[in-house]
Amino acid sequence: MNLTRLLFLSALLAPFLAAACDGPAEQTSLSESCGLASDALDQFIPFASGSYEKGKDPVYREESPTLTLHIDAFELLSHEVTNAEFARFVDETGYVTDAEKSAEAGGEAAGSAVFQSAEGSVGKYPWKLVPGATWSSPEGPGSDIAGRALHPVVHVSLADAQAYAAWAGGRLPTEAEWEYAASRGLPDLNRARSGAYDETGQPVANTWQGIFPVSNTAADGFTGTSPVGCFGPDKSGAFDMIGNVWEWTDTPYGPGTNTIKGGSYLCAENFCRRYRPAARQPEETDFSSNHIGFRIVRDVER
Repeated sequence: MNLTRLLFLSALLAPFLAAACDGPAEQTSLSESCGLASDALDQFIPFASGSYEKGKDPVYREESPTLTLHIDAFELLSHEVTNAEFARFVDETGYVTDAEKSAEAGGEAAGSAVFQSAEGSVGKYPWKLVPGATWSSPEGPGSDIAGRALHPVVHVSLADAQAYAAWAGGRLPTEAEWEYAASRGLPDLNRARSGAYDETGQPVANTWQGIFPVSNTAADGFTGTSPVGCFGPDKSGAFDMIGNVWEWTDTPYGPGTNTIKGGSYLCAENFCRRYRPAARQPEETDFSSNHIGFRIVRDVER
């Protein structure tokens, strides 16, 4: 687990936190009355081959240049992989995640990254490596996923996501496939942020409303992850392509990193405006946290 990554993130946030108090707080959602029904899970959406503009309407430097790319047909899981689905994978295979191995190995860099809620108790450094923070104990020892079966699984590394995808008969999407699908699903194809906010400024995805990281108004109904399917579907029938959790792709970004897409419940106007299809960010392949998950795709026979 990359301790340097955590220190860098915390240093960026330190100016916002001078008046905050010490001590962790569990991230909780304000509503559990939404989400997909069990018979709506594991549905794949067909995407025909076609072209799109990668990096359309860039905001950050890494999103340029804008390119026209052709994408072959594929099928996309309509939702992020859930805790219930990942639990079934673990039960059937005995798989042990990288975060679990890290906690068992111990040492300075043991654990997985946890963002500790900013509701007045975040302290100077909101990101912490927590030994024992895993997919089944998202906030660390003593926490669990009871009541969160439909929430996206988190604390999964790239290798963990790839292992699940292979078991489920699929693979991780490439960055281009992911962006193609997200672009096709936008409510307003001419407004890149329409997957996160409607034309009146009301949230239509699980993101951060307020001043990150010290004030979250939770206008979208959540301060942490939400059950899959609480927002959407988008125009293509997919849920949570924007917000909720970042999603691993199979596309390398640079040495030791892969590209993640979609933003998360921690993306805000003042700190992370990456709730757009074009947005991209590098992540260390062995890194995991409580705001990174994934979905899978399947190839279409030709």
